Amino acid sequence: MRIDFHTHCFPDALAPRAMASLEKNCAADAAIHPHTDGTAGDAKRLLQSAGIDRAVVCNIATNAKQETNVNSFAISMAGDGFFSPLGSLHPDSVQMESELARLAAAGIRGIKLHPDYVGLLLSDPRFDRIFSLAEERGFFVVVHAGLDPISPELVHATPAMFAAVQKRHPRLSLVAAHMGGYCRAAEVLEHLVGTDIYLDTSLSAKRPEEKELLTKILHEHRTDRLLFATDTPWSNPQKEIAFIENAGLSAAKQERIFCQNAAELLHLA
Repeated sequence: MRIDFHTHCFPDALAPRAMASLEKNCAADAAIHPHTDGTAGDAKRLLQSAGIDRAVVCNIATNAKQETNVNSFAISMAGDGFFSPLGSLHPDSVQMESELARLAAAGIRGIKLHPDYVGLLLSDPRFDRIFSLAEERGFFVVVHAGLDPISPELVHATPAMFAAVQKRHPRLSLVAAHMGGYCRAAEVLEHLVGTDIYLDTSLSAKRPEEKELLTKILHEHRTDRLLFATDTPWSNPQKEIAFIENAGLSAAKQERIFCQNAAELLHLA
């Protein structure tokens, strides 16, 4: 079984506008381009064709006003046999506790944050309120890590910042996306490998210049803290699968990465 821990899709009516905006934001990185039309149906088609059995949808509230609608979309997907949606909180929200309660009632176990899209460093104290609530209520938190094309001059979430978050919130299940930092593999090896922080493998196949370092991370990080992911629609899922399968890992470690660790975080039977 394969569980993809990092995908994106949007309500059908919103998908064309959302994808047009995201494609514009990603134009600075020629390696990043969409493989779906942004809808859940097209994402499911692509992922299943690659042999993926379940997909986590990383919804993001980029401003406080969006938060309720973003979480309502996540809740509408809950209970789907293929998608496991995440909610989202915004650092300026005045209703974090009630939104987490809504998500929990729907069986949603995690939230996604994107510091670049809210314009705050991960070290900003406003994120700590979110982390504290998630820690108290047993939510895991997935955070974009490393470079993002929307902010090429400033990395809002560095590996060192993730390490500091973990020290402040030791009971938090924290997932650093993109192998702990997109285009920051050397820093991941320095600050995150061997820690309790989960690393998702999304966009690894898009980084040939860091392949050796990324493979080193796969071998040296804790087996129970690695999560297979693609970042669909922004990467080819078959290539992301091949990156893991060709990394020289044992069958037992691959099973952990492709399925078991994700199933535990998602509380799947």
